[in-house]
Amino acid sequence: MIKVSIEYEGGLRCKATHGPSGVSLQTDAPVDNHGKGELFSPTDLVATALGSCLATVVGILAGRKGWDLKGLRVEVVKEMTQSAPRRIALLATEVWLPLALPPADRELVEQTARNCPVHHGLHPNIDAPIVFHWPGA
Repeated sequence: MIKVSIEYEGGLRCKATHGPSGVSLQTDAPVDNHGKGELFSPTDLVATALGSCLATVVGILAGRKGWDLKGLRVEVVKEMTQSAPRRIALLATEVWLPLALPPADRELVEQTARNCPVHHGLHPNIDAPIVFHWPGA
């Protein structure tokens, strides 16, 4: 169990503190929802969680297989709905892998990425495609 404490600071900003480490971060509402857009919004953190979770589970696999994935890059594009209720509509993810692997290992990497806990935890109404870019493909 991990505890994250959130304190509302006013002005649509919050401070979140990670219990085990004491590290904190701030969020801000986006410009299109009354905020200044100067920091990650709460829904930006969902996109961040998806990309970093995917990279982490693929990194765990790479460690077990002895693959060097330094330089792996993930980009997540988040789009919100235009009508009520306001929610995340799309989390389009692209993954650039720095290592050429045989087809069976590529499939293992892609399956591992698609099975990351955050991807599994997304609401089914969120479109969450993942596109992989392999060297030489």
